[in-house]
Amino acid sequence: MKLLKLVPDDTNIDFVRLRTWAFGLTLALSLLAVGLVFTRGLNMGVDFVGGLMIEERFPTPPDQNRVRQVIDGLGVGEASLQQVGDPRALSIRLPVQQGADDGATNRVVRKVESALGQAFPGATFSRYSTVSGKVSGELVQHGILAVVLAVLGIGLFAIFRFEWQFGVSTIVAIVHDLLMTLGFFALTRFEFDLNIVAAVLTIIGYSINDKIVIDDRIRENMRRYRKMEMRDIINLSVNETLPRTVMTSVTILLALLAMLLLGGHVLRGFTAAMILGIVVGTYSSIYVSSSLLIALGLRAEPNREKPGTTDKTKIDDAERIVPRQR
Repeated sequence: MKLLKLVPDDTNIDFVRLRTWAFGLTLALSLLAVGLVFTRGLNMGVDFVGGLMIEERFPTPPDQNRVRQVIDGLGVGEASLQQVGDPRALSIRLPVQQGADDGATNRVVRKVESALGQAFPGATFSRYSTVSGKVSGELVQHGILAVVLAVLGIGLFAIFRFEWQFGVSTIVAIVHDLLMTLGFFALTRFEFDLNIVAAVLTIIGYSINDKIVIDDRIRENMRRYRKMEMRDIINLSVNETLPRTVMTSVTILLALLAMLLLGGHVLRGFTAAMILGIVVGTYSSIYVSSSLLIALGLRAEPNREKPGTTDKTKIDDAERIVPRQR
């Protein structure tokens, strides 16, 4: 049976030729993401801000002002409303309740559910969650610490495994992936909670896996083709690993699309973050991380063979495979 090949074996694309455009696009998107985070902010979930979050589903898209008036009349604090994907579903966030034990929380939930059921016949309760202010502060610190340590650890691994240029390019690409994810959540207003932190760490893991494969092939070709230009080595390495990169990304995206369509609104934010991370991570591995090695001054290792000896890795210029320029 013939194997499925998404990328032909003779693929020969000059990726490095587009590095100036790629760097410009990467910088523009990163600045846009930072601007969105600072201007719009993230829709932090109860995990990070504390309080009580109730999800209610209505038979038709509700009037949010009327929903807010109904809840404000219950005396349970100022409500913050947020649409959660489906126009008929609302996330109702309330401040931490006094004496917020399980009994007090259940009473508030039942009070809100009953009031909304009377004001909006057919409204149904989906779920609720509650986190204290102290716990939410600790979760914020631990989440940030986990992401920072992951990025630094990956950068140090790349430096010790290869050269410092690989470590710097890897960190730059991962930071770009993180900024794209944060900008996406600032733009879409999806709830940012612990599930999204898990998605971010998963995105980092996928990105570094793809980048290390390409970097390892670049390092191998640097030793094999000592007199080849660096841009040709990078093009050759990326083209050699392109079938694996594309196949891995496509298979993961198929699973994520199934989760997005069938997983319900609870998994929608997590799945959307993963899909974005796969697409952005693949782009940064091919166009950002690899091409940045040239700007950082990486060069192939010189031939250090002793007089009278033959270097097995040395090949004749006529036998080299240099990617065609397009």
